[in-house]
Amino acid sequence: MKTSFSRFAFTMIELIFAIVVMSIAVMTLPMMTQITSKGIEDNIVQEAIFAASAELMGATSYYWDLNSMYDNSVSRLERVIDIGGASPCDADRRLRPGHVNQPYHRRCLDSSAITPAGTSSTIFPNLNNLVDRVLFENEATEGLRDAGYKGSYNTIVNISNINETGAADNDVKKITITVTDSEDVNITVLSTYSANIGEIDYYKRRF
Repeated sequence: MKTSFSRFAFTMIELIFAIVVMSIAVMTLPMMTQITSKGIEDNIVQEAIFAASAELMGATSYYWDLNSMYDNSVSRLERVIDIGGASPCDADRRLRPGHVNQPYHRRCLDSSAITPAGTSSTIFPNLNNLVDRVLFENEATEGLRDAGYKGSYNTIVNISNINETGAADNDVKKITITVTDSEDVNITVLSTYSANIGEIDYYKRRF
């Protein structure tokens, strides 16, 4: 005959089952914490790579160098720098071989123009502005280690006059950004090229 008192008791099987479940939970908690922490760190690495990629893509819109804006009193467009060689600029028309002799097309620098006072690389961002920098600081020093920020990620910038074939070329700059971690281990290397071709103006239609 069952009584209400017997409903409050556990069988041995139930106790063993409860102990096994609690043991599994206790054993897996450190592993789950480790996996979560690793996932956060991997996300930060990906963000560092994306940040370096964005910086590299932004560099493709930079001026060739500060001299590209030497005639900015005439135009705010980036100009082609006459570096001599096999394709020098024509001094009168300010054209190189292959340039289109029409308005709104690319031109070489106007050597007669005078650069206004105050012109600097901060006003006209050029490729020389690209420097090594820290993408993510090590936040552990501020007591945020539990948030997953366990290391610093940095970019190392290298700019060289080498074209896509690997040959020296004064009209092409190869921009390489290397992402490293706090132990100076390379995470990835990203590269792109920038050419000394200047800019074209926008044609303004009037109807």
